[in-house]
Amino acid sequence: MKKAHIILIDDQIDVLSALLQDLKPFRERFILDDCQSADEAYELMEELEVSGEQIALIISDHIMANKNGIELYADLAHDQRFEDVRKILITGQASHEDTIDAINNASIDYYISKPWSIEELHKVVRKMITHWIFDHGLNHKDYEGMIDTDVLLKRSKAAGDR
Repeated sequence: MKKAHIILIDDQIDVLSALLQDLKPFRERFILDDCQSADEAYELMEELEVSGEQIALIISDHIMANKNGIELYADLAHDQRFEDVRKILITGQASHEDTIDAINNASIDYYISKPWSIEELHKVVRKMITHWIFDHGLNHKDYEGMIDTDVLLKRSKAAGDR
């Protein structure tokens, strides 16, 4: 089984390091890539897409120099190559308006506030990964230990109802 990518984006190296450390258990089934800007992440995504690699999830900080996380996600929402990638926005500084904008215009799947708890981060990542696995018709048994059982039950039931 070829590993898909999870891309982590934050312009603060200590936050990026914390994300990498907290998501270490996911390395068993996914490649964790880290980028320090939205532009760097977009370049990586284009390279991965050209080489036939899959991107399951992006976790981006909101407030970053040059292009913020919402702007990146808004760009991705209009790029068909990446429409099936799951997106999490993580921030400690977003306003209520930023959150609404992210949901309405940037097609984010989940929003996490800083500081996050490892348990919450793992739960959300498992949930996003499980949806991605089902969206791609992959065998969830290949991702044992990475699956959100609530999503698994709902998606399995929905597939059985068809």
